[in-house]
Amino acid sequence: MLGNFSFGEYFKEEAIDFAWEFLTEELKLQKEKLWITVHHTDKDSEKIWLDKIGIEKSKLSRLGDEDNFWSMGDTGPCGPCSEIFYDYGSDYEGSPPGEGDTGDRFVEIWNLVFTQFDRDKDGKLTPLPNPCVDTGMGLERLAAVLQNEHNNYDTDILKGIINKAAELAEMKDLTNPSLRVIADHLRSSSFLIADGVLPSNEGRGYVLRRIMR
Repeated sequence: MLGNFSFGEYFKEEAIDFAWEFLTEELKLQKEKLWITVHHTDKDSEKIWLDKIGIEKSKLSRLGDEDNFWSMGDTGPCGPCSEIFYDYGSDYEGSPPGEGDTGDRFVEIWNLVFTQFDRDKDGKLTPLPNPCVDTGMGLERLAAVLQNEHNNYDTDILKGIINKAAELAEMKDLTNPSLRVIADHLRSSSFLIADGVLPSNEGRGYVLRRIMR
């Protein structure tokens, strides 16, 4: 997961601008392929997407708490989200966000979380003095989009590991779930070891040990 944070320095307009600029100008994704969701009460984000970014109204969905409202628990910091989906096209089955099962056609690639409230035990929302931004972009999903693949395991992030594992195991079916599990676990183990974690009986080391096992 890739993302950026702001703790009181910038908020919705800048976060939306940064996301849109990166996807459409740096990565050159087709604007017409992108679909936006906002929380149904978040009129600020909706206005920014429609009036400043220029999203077509037909490609903006207003969703409820389950899909577009983040909270750390029953109480504490929380706020609305705005998601960016990529439309793989009519060759795949699925409905736009908010209109049913998105299926394989619409894939969420970025989530903008706007932490602007504090919720008390009675459910009352009080604006935070310094609202925050926490955004998350799926590296594997974006790689699949950029490489014209529809499956994360067919991208160059994982394909090389799968091919080598298949060679060592003398397997010809590269879609075998076991190969995908091996690739996922090897990649996770590599990241942990690169971060200084070694197999042990406790903490992060135990997580690594279990993954390797």
